[in-house]
Amino acid sequence: MRPCYLLLLLLTTSFPAPAAGHNGDDGQAAEQALRRGKGPQWLNKLISASPVLKQHHVGLCITDAATGEQLYELNSDQYFAPASTMKLFSLYAGLHLLGDSLPSLRYVVRHDSLLFWGTGDPTLLHGDVPSRRAFAFLQSRPEKLFYSAIPCVEAFGPGWSWDDYNYYFSPERGPFPIYGHTVRFYAQPNQRPRVLPRDFSALVEPAPASFRSPDHVRRAALENRFFVLPFTRNWIDETPFRTSPELLLRLLQDTLRRPVQPLAWRLPPQDSIRTLSGLPVDSLYRRMLQVSDNFLAEQLLLMCSAQLAPDSLSTDRTIRAVRQRFLLDLPDPVKWVDGSGLSRLNLATPRTMTALLLKLHREVPEPRLLSLLAAGGGHGTLRRVYRDPQGPWLWGKTGTLTNVHNLSGYLRTRRGRLLAFTFMNNHHVVPTGEVRKEMERVLGQVRERL
Repeated sequence: MRPCYLLLLLLTTSFPAPAAGHNGDDGQAAEQALRRGKGPQWLNKLISASPVLKQHHVGLCITDAATGEQLYELNSDQYFAPASTMKLFSLYAGLHLLGDSLPSLRYVVRHDSLLFWGTGDPTLLHGDVPSRRAFAFLQSRPEKLFYSAIPCVEAFGPGWSWDDYNYYFSPERGPFPIYGHTVRFYAQPNQRPRVLPRDFSALVEPAPASFRSPDHVRRAALENRFFVLPFTRNWIDETPFRTSPELLLRLLQDTLRRPVQPLAWRLPPQDSIRTLSGLPVDSLYRRMLQVSDNFLAEQLLLMCSAQLAPDSLSTDRTIRAVRQRFLLDLPDPVKWVDGSGLSRLNLATPRTMTALLLKLHREVPEPRLLSLLAAGGGHGTLRRVYRDPQGPWLWGKTGTLTNVHNLSGYLRTRRGRLLAFTFMNNHHVVPTGEVRKEMERVLGQVRERL
């Protein structure tokens, strides 16, 4: 037999041709394996058959809140962009590092002078969680007032989208916030908008005819100039302002109606430092979680930092301390870089998010814990979904960015069982509303059948 024929015979007998459709079957099997969760088959079928969920990355973890028994998981060990569900970590930090009230400011009295500096408390004259405690304290003191700017993080967090600077959900961070670092506009047709704080009124002007924007107000990117676009209806809007120590001093003096002088930062002797208590902590936690307030979440980590060390305000310090002291028992390490979840650098797995929910449920009385979260059909970001005329059955924290929609929380089944769950959707291209409806359909079946 010729060598070439022998070689051909060996090749054809050693490597048989694949049967028809073999490659396609492998691809289909791989897709089915990816979508096959561990738990009830009806839940697997519900998710795998969904035309809305099939084209993006889906993760789901469901656990009995009382026993810790895992009831279902799909891609629960895979990492997702958590978005605002990261505020649950900020809550956990606050619960462990703050007391019953917010630290409003710190101060030292020296003869006829009062030196004060910030702790990161965001509530001073805030539009939604307003506190006048620091205001009344500073206004009534007989001493001369001196403000010292404690070293603090940069205005924006790592991985934030730069072009969000104009929107209410992205105010700048700072050591001594006032007015929530936003300007409020109250507009009626044929009238100049009313502006609060009034100090910004002179910086507001009609937008040029060449301006094109769907917004009511556009701020110049690097300065406090606000352009109001033409309008025919009433509206109320908020726009962040650019912060600086000089602007803070001006706003404080105009508000307090008394002089406030700057003083270079130098940490005073610790035995002379006093702390002014502010609002109860739950007033901030509730607002932060229910409406997903990014500014409150960022400032919360700064207040925690002030409790850890007196010399500066550092988000990283808080994250390191909470991770090392309280979170070493989580299933997977968390990539945690900010307080709000605005950054796409944050990464977490569904089973780790659910493990955090279990820790919260063990450590916080259930009525208090559920009262802090948005309630389905009730209030916050879940007020229009998960409805039941008989009352809430689902409480949670949503997390939404472009192409991301997640939900972590608790649901009570028809049998009265409380479940902790995390449902994560990343890289979807269908409208977020469609993903939300599909999640509601799936979790509604979980309520009925588990």
